[in-house]
Amino acid sequence: MRLITVSEFLMGRDHAYPDDYTAQIAANTRRTVDKINEFLMASGFDGHVNSGWRPPAVNGATKGAAPKSNHMLALACDLLDPGGVIDRWSMGHPETLEHIGLWQESPGSTPGWCHLQIVPPHSGHRVFLP
Repeated sequence: MRLITVSEFLMGRDHAYPDDYTAQIAANTRRTVDKINEFLMASGFDGHVNSGWRPPAVNGATKGAAPKSNHMLALACDLLDPGGVIDRWSMGHPETLEHIGLWQESPGSTPGWCHLQIVPPHSGHRVFLP
C-alpha cells in the first residue's frame, strides 16, 4: 500500500505561495495527511493525491471548487479514484470514517476522485453533498 506524503499533499504550493503557507496551514496539513494515511492503512488502498492544499489563488482557478473549500485550509484531500473503488469502499464502511474522523463528499459529486475532509460539513452528515 502506498501512503501519501506531506510533499505530495502540498503539491509544491508551499514554495510557490509562501505567504499563504502559514503555521496553521502546516499544522492542518500534518493532521490531514495523518488521517488520510490512517484511512489508506485501514482500507488497503494506494493513495495518490488528486488535489491537496489549495492556496486561495489556486482554489479560485480550480474549476468547480467551492469558494470556501476546506482545501484552502489544508483540511481536505482528494484521492485519485478513477473507477470509484475508494468511494464505494468508504461508503460501505462509515464506521471506519467515523473512527478516523473523516467526512466524505458524496461520490456522485466527485467523479474520478474521493474527497475526504477532517472537519464535519455544515450538515454534520458523514457523507455529504457539496
